[in-house]
Amino acid sequence: MARYSSALTLQDDPTGAASAFARSLSAEALLSLGSMEGLLTHVVEPVAAAPARPWVKLVPGYALSIAIAGVAYLLHELPIAPFTVVGPGGILRHPVSAAIIAIVIGLLVRNTLALPDALKPGCKSAIRTFIPIAIVLTGGGLNLAVLSTVGVRALAVVIVCIAIALVGGYYLGRLCKLSRKTSLLIGAGTAICGNSAIVATAPLIDAEDDDIVLSIGTVNLFGLLAMLAWPAMGQAISLGNEAFGVWAGTSIHAVPQVFAAGFAYSADSGTLAALVKLVRVACLAPMVFLLALIHSKRHASDPAGSSLVVHYARLLPWFVWGFMILSLVNTFGLLPTLSFKPISPLGGFAPESITIQLSALCTAVANLLLTMDMAAIGLEVNLRQLVAVGGQALLAGLLSTIVLGAGSLLLVLILF
Repeated sequence: MARYSSALTLQDDPTGAASAFARSLSAEALLSLGSMEGLLTHVVEPVAAAPARPWVKLVPGYALSIAIAGVAYLLHELPIAPFTVVGPGGILRHPVSAAIIAIVIGLLVRNTLALPDALKPGCKSAIRTFIPIAIVLTGGGLNLAVLSTVGVRALAVVIVCIAIALVGGYYLGRLCKLSRKTSLLIGAGTAICGNSAIVATAPLIDAEDDDIVLSIGTVNLFGLLAMLAWPAMGQAISLGNEAFGVWAGTSIHAVPQVFAAGFAYSADSGTLAALVKLVRVACLAPMVFLLALIHSKRHASDPAGSSLVVHYARLLPWFVWGFMILSLVNTFGLLPTLSFKPISPLGGFAPESITIQLSALCTAVANLLLTMDMAAIGLEVNLRQLVAVGGQALLAGLLSTIVLGAGSLLLVLILF
């Protein structure tokens, strides 16, 4: 195994799989495997400055993502099932969110048509730029007073589910005849935050390229399937908004997937799922710390052994802080309600004023950005690459996702 001497620069679930460990992959494979994490940056080796791109190159990808998002919103509002159904009391509901529709359309377009390479820069830029902004804005719709009723219980579910995923992922991987290292990586990616956890853990267990490729493909694929399946399952068993938010936040793999599934259920579920998921993200730091200690002890007596420089301050990405700050601002009632009178076409001001709650506006803008980002992610994901990781890894990933989802759901049903 080569010596590692590199700074660890993680940005959670929205981050990329293009690292020193995956140099054997093609550029297209890297693009596909990293897309569900959002920010396509190097994680284990120092990041070289990216060459400047003229904004014109971003236009095709942005335009197609926005167009797909627009189609998704139109389908979302169709007055026919399954897009519109009659709920309790005769109230019309839209159970299939625009974000879910957008990623499905993006996946269909990406995997059935030969798309030009000109779309790639814009799709990558949309994901890298707007997923963190959507995460921060989601905090504007969250009142942290909810922690007084669900905080301790949700934290307990998070901790237990991380343990279930780590232990279960490892032993299920071994049961499926995977290597010890691949099994550990699948467990880490399932437990905490997808690609980021995998790429952070890889050098600490001296993982090889094949281990990383197998685990990244597996975790991305089944995180995507969980994102699509969980909202329907939650509706089928009549989970409450709080229960579903905790379930999604503790059992779906990547941040964008959690946001899409949570908001597909309801706005309250989405904000709570986001908070719970970011708590899981924060658990990456202690996990890396423990693995780094084990790694240093393992190589302490080996002068030719591997060495690592881990920057723990970078393990918590900036958008987590932004999310928490905006949540605090909203909790203390510091996001005002704007009121203004529009100018009348006949001159002067209209008799009735328009009011806009900034907290509601933050949530609405976050949903718009998320829908566009889901379209861009769908346009990036090459399903052929994801399913090519091998039957044993797919079986281990499927079983790990089922065990984590079932364990989390059981805890939620007991505690909520």
